[in-house]
Formats: sequence, C-alpha cells, structure tokens
Amino acid sequence: MKIIVDAMGGDNAPASNVRGALAAVRELGVEVILVGRGEDILKALKDDGVDDLPPGLEIVHASEVVEMCDNPATAFREKKDSSLTVGLNLLKNGDGAAFVSAGSTGALLSAATLMVRRIKGIRRAALAPVVPTGGGGAVLIDCGATAEGTPEYLLQFAFMGSYYAERVLKRPEPKVGLLNIGAEPSKGTDLQREAYALLTEAGKEGRIRFEGNVEAREAVYGQVDVIVSDGYAGNIFLKTMEGTGGYMAKRLKAMFTKNLFTKLAAALVAGGLKELKKSMDAGEVGGTALLGLSKPVIKAHGSSDDYAIKNAIRQAQAFAASGIIEDITENIDHMKLPADKVEKI
Repeated sequence: MKIIVDAMGGDNAPASNVRGALAAVRELGVEVILVGRGEDILKALKDDGVDDLPPGLEIVHASEVVEMCDNPATAFREKKDSSLTVGLNLLKNGDGAAFVSAGSTGALLSAATLMVRRIKGIRRAALAPVVPTGGGGAVLIDCGATAEGTPEYLLQFAFMGSYYAERVLKRPEPKVGLLNIGAEPSKGTDLQREAYALLTEAGKEGRIRFEGNVEAREAVYGQVDVIVSDGYAGNIFLKTMEGTGGYMAKRLKAMFTKNLFTKLAAALVAGGLKELKKSMDAGEVGGTALLGLSKPVIKAHGSSDDYAIKNAIRQAQAFAASGIIEDITENIDHMKLPADKVEKI
C-alpha cells in the first residue's frame, strides 16, 4: 500500500515528515510517496544519514508550499504546484491509497473537498479526531470542519463516526452520543432536539447504537464511543480537553518537583505518569481523519514530530484498509433526508 505524504506541511517540515516516512517504511511495511521540494527532501534524508533513497520511499517534486498565511479557500488553486495540490492530485488519480498532511487545516479541507470530492450524498466532510476518554478513546465528529450544522449533518456524522469507531478502533456496536447540555431529549437548541429525533429513529432501525444525549463530562468519562457534535461546539470541547490536559501536566510536574519527598513520590508512580502522558498525547494517534471524502485523508497536527507523522501514516494505512468509505457509500440512503425536509443554511 502506498501512502502519499505532504513533505512540506507543518511546523517541523520537511525534516520530521521525512524521518516519520522513513520510520513508517521500515516499521509498518508501507510504501510512502513524499511530495515536496525534491532538494529539501534529499537534504533532510542526508542530514539523517541516508544518502540513497531506500526501497519503499519515493519523491514527487512540487516547487511550491501552502503557507499558514495563505488564504485556505484558494491556496491550492493559486499554488497549483504546491505539495498539497500535487499530493491530492496523486490521491485523486489513484497513485496512492491515502494522503497525510500536517499543513493548514483549512487549506487541506477546502482542497480535499473540491479535488478529491465528497462521497455522493454526503453534505459535509467532517474532522473526526480520536480524543482520550475513560473508555479508551472516542471519535469526536465534527470538531471544526463545519461551524454551523443541520440535523441532517449530525445524522451523517453519527453514521460516519460509528463506522470509523467500529472499523478502526475495533469497537463492536459502538455507542453513539449526541453532545448536549443535558441528557433529556428536550435539552439543547432546535439543532440538537431535531438531531436527537433523527438519531433515535436510526437507532430504532438498528442502523446505529444511539445512547441519547451525552454531556461533556460523561463523554470524557467514556460513556460513548462516538461523540456527535456540530463543528462549533465540537471544537470548543476539543480545545478545552487539550487545555485541561496541558494545565494538569504542568500542575503535576510542579507538584512532583517541589522537594525531595515529592520527587521520591514521583519515582514511585513514574510508570503511571508515563501511561497518563501517553494517553493524552495526540502524537500517539497520529492525526485526524477527514470523513465523508471519497478517498482517505488524514490531517496531522501542525506541530507533529517524526513519531507523530509515522503514526499518522499508520492511521492512514488503517483508514485505507478499513472499508469505511464503502460502508458510507452503501448506506447513504439511510443517511439522507427527503429533499423537502433538508434544511438550507
């Protein structure tokens, strides 16, 4: 299987992307196409002690780079020879099974939607990160691809998130919850109440395992495997989790380095602290899947190091082999509302 990697995307590009790709080739048995400025990629390889291109690694030259300051909606058109545009064209043409980029989220989402395109019948692609929970992680969908949602969007997010949890996280009959301010069906805005009714119906038909509304606290405890949300609330939920995790890490470090006794205590619980840190590390997951597109695309974190890039490639490999896109395509009729009931925004 070949995975296409945007070698120039992210804060640590191309060095970390190249090292991550090398590790993926060596450890995961996958082939990688690195897309970007050839001379920069070759220099990164040489700096890492690799003089000759190893088997399984390929370079496709792209002279331009989409920068964070570029307009995300038009950058891929204005820079037709960028690593992002060239890489997605390779994916579109079937030269690779999946695409990974740590570059601009907005540019990747816009370019992938217009170039790779959505699955027919899917209204919006969604960002679906796996967030740490007491249940071993949950798929959060959406976390910011679409700020404003409709009940039909949330219905489709629930289906797509459920397929991802089952196929990639290996959760049989994944539990789906609608992120809300209370457990009762009457809670939330019109969006949540109308989505609740659609998800309840889908649950009764046996299409998904809908557990009802879930508050943010219970979602973190691990009550469900899939957290369904509009992109606005989902992004706030995600950023709050990230901020809380960072704050707690700093507090724990300060507490355990306070004096000799706390340092001794830290030594006694070092194993547990490492496990906690690992569970909160986004690099362990690798990246965020863009669900609803006709081909697999993974958005790696902008600050990804080589370990995170390797894991993003592993995630792309699993996504491509999972059959999720086929699941969505085959069940699209159950994920759409009649034309006269579709809300226009």
